[in-house]
Amino acid sequence: MSVTGAATGRTAQVVRRIGHGISRSIDTLGRQVVFLVGALFSTVRAARHYPRETLRVVSEIGLGTGVLAMVGGSVAIMGFLTLFAGATVAVQGFTSLGNIGVEALTGFLSAYVNVRVVAPVTAGVGLAATIGAGTTAQLGAMRISEEIDALEVMAIKSVPYLVGTRILAGLIAVVPLYSLSVLASFLSSRIATVVVLGQSPGVYDHYFATFLRPTDVLWSFGQAITMAVVVMTVHSYYGYTATGGPSGVGVATGRAVRMSLIAVVTVTLLISLVLYGSSRQLHLAG
Repeated sequence: MSVTGAATGRTAQVVRRIGHGISRSIDTLGRQVVFLVGALFSTVRAARHYPRETLRVVSEIGLGTGVLAMVGGSVAIMGFLTLFAGATVAVQGFTSLGNIGVEALTGFLSAYVNVRVVAPVTAGVGLAATIGAGTTAQLGAMRISEEIDALEVMAIKSVPYLVGTRILAGLIAVVPLYSLSVLASFLSSRIATVVVLGQSPGVYDHYFATFLRPTDVLWSFGQAITMAVVVMTVHSYYGYTATGGPSGVGVATGRAVRMSLIAVVTVTLLISLVLYGSSRQLHLAG
């Protein structure tokens, strides 16, 4: 009887712990959703009352500060990432298509894969690793040093001033940054295919121009803008709510990077399913 009672007690403890864990998860999700909605609405106030701070953040995002400014900040990082990603697509595509005798279609692969998958995902990873991580570290340092509380004491709304301006700056900066990324992927694919692998420039340009659809490019920019909003919001949340001193800022940055990387590939999957999941727009035969 005592053994049965002990087993029942342990089972009850396990059930309570599971229930508490589920409750905490739901509470955390609720706080994140509330913060997300408030942060998105705060961009209107940020654009109206803090345009100078927004422009400062745009400059910081694009060119970096301190030592990072010497190598071009996010411009150089995202450019190099997509440059090598586009070259990889060209090399792998040329080799794989050559195995079945259709290496002439490397231009098609560059126009198709770079726009729909490679450039958006690579740019999203670059956003999370540079702009996002820096945002979390900045806001986290301000939180643990009580600078955010000082803003509230001075009657300055901290969410519009700190979070809204960064989301708005991300929206402004992502368009030229992503334009550079797409052009870098196209350029590297052409150089790798024509100069390095020796394909005829006319053949590459013909298939590239034939299968490059302007609507795909526009949707790709929409995907990049969506990822920028998600990345900036996620990193702002973890930085704004950081606790535990300097080590807590590091933990928050790590969690934010993991969450934003998951969000980037999730956004890519969902948009791909919506736009291309049931489409039959390309006909390689006939």
